[in-house]
This record gives sequence, C-alpha cells and structure tokens, in this order.
Amino acid sequence: MDQRTAGVPLSRLLPLLGLVSAGIVLGIIFRDKLSFDTLAENHAALVQYRDAHFAQVAVVFVALYAGIVTFSLPGATVATLTGGFLFGLFPGVIFNVVAATVGASLLFLAARWGLGDWLSARIDTSEGRIHQLKKGIDENQWSMLFFIRFVPIVPFFVANLIPALLGVPFHRFVVSTFLGIMPGALVYTSLGSGLGSILESGGRPDLGIIFEPYILFPLLALSVLALIPALMRKRKKEA
Repeated sequence: MDQRTAGVPLSRLLPLLGLVSAGIVLGIIFRDKLSFDTLAENHAALVQYRDAHFAQVAVVFVALYAGIVTFSLPGATVATLTGGFLFGLFPGVIFNVVAATVGASLLFLAARWGLGDWLSARIDTSEGRIHQLKKGIDENQWSMLFFIRFVPIVPFFVANLIPALLGVPFHRFVVSTFLGIMPGALVYTSLGSGLGSILESGGRPDLGIIFEPYILFPLLALSVLALIPALMRKRKKEA
C-alpha cells in the first residue's frame, strides 16, 4: 500500500485534535467575553492602558487576535473593530491583517499536518468528481485562493481549512490570505477607528456594512477578477 494513502497516525492528529479541544474549552470560557458588549464596557480603560503602554498593548493584541483565529473562536469581527479602535486605521489594519494571517497559518499547519497531506493523497489516487474538482483547484490555485478570500459569504475558518485539506502550498496560502483579507480588514478597521464616539453615545456599529452595495459590489468585482485567469485557462483548453 502507498504510504501516502495509509491511515493517519494518531501522532499526526494530535495538533489538530488539540486545537479543536482547546477551541471548544476556550469557546465555553470566553463565550460572553469576546463580544461588542465587553468592548463597550472596557473601552475607556483600554484607551488609557494603550496610551501608557502602546507597544505592549500592540503585541498582546496581535497575540490574542491570532489566538482567536487559530482556535476559530467567535469574536474575530470584534477583534478587528478593536484593532481600529485602539490603533486607528493605520497601523490598526496592519496589526489586524498580520494577526489574522498568523492565526490562519497556524490553523492551516495543524490541519495540514493532521489530515491535509493524507486527504490530498487519497483524492489524488481516487477517481470521479472529487478528483476532478481537486485537479481543477490545483490548476488554478491562486485564482481560487483569492476568490474564497474576497467573497464575504465564505466563513473565515472554512477558507483556512479547505486549502490545507486540498494540498495547497503553505507560501501560497500565506500570501493569498494576507492580501485577500486586506479589503475586508480595511472596512472593519475603518469602522473601528470611528468607534469612540459611537461607544460614548451608547450606540452600536453597523456590522452588516460589508453587505452594503458600495462595499459588497467592489468585493464581488475583486472576486470576479480573481477568477479571470482560471476562466481564460479553461477556455484555452476547450479551444
């Protein structure tokens, strides 16, 4: 039997199982903490501490945000708003994108180590629709990676796991994640940068802003642009 298609050793599953287990525990512990209400209650103290210890707050923020993404905890949107609130549009958007990319990369590596290589090999040696689907993705990896990042309806953790399970090279995943999440991060970081006056008035930000036509249509346009190379390649094959 091909070693690539043999069963997955338990030792390779431990990182992924550890993330899943820790994610469940942390999700239960912090289910009421990673919320906008928590940010609203503590925003004044956060600003005061940031002003006194900017570098320390920046490092802790990036680490916490990366942890939220790594363990797929609810609260990534609130974390992005917090980045804008604490650090402004710039460098807030850089902190947000770096943290999200680091967290996504750790989750990707755990999934790749645990199941990705094995599952990818099984699909490569199989036949039928799933094999053809993976073949199509392999031939158009850059296009598909950017597409799932630009489309706002694809859950972030799904966009992190699918490439790991389909054998996407790590460097492609990192580059497409960093650049692909930038547009959405800019929107929410900008929203967060103006959060101070909203919190002081007791209001709430419009988290559905990304689905407003003036935001959604440009994102969809980017998604279409990402698919153009794949469509052109397919057309050349059919010609």
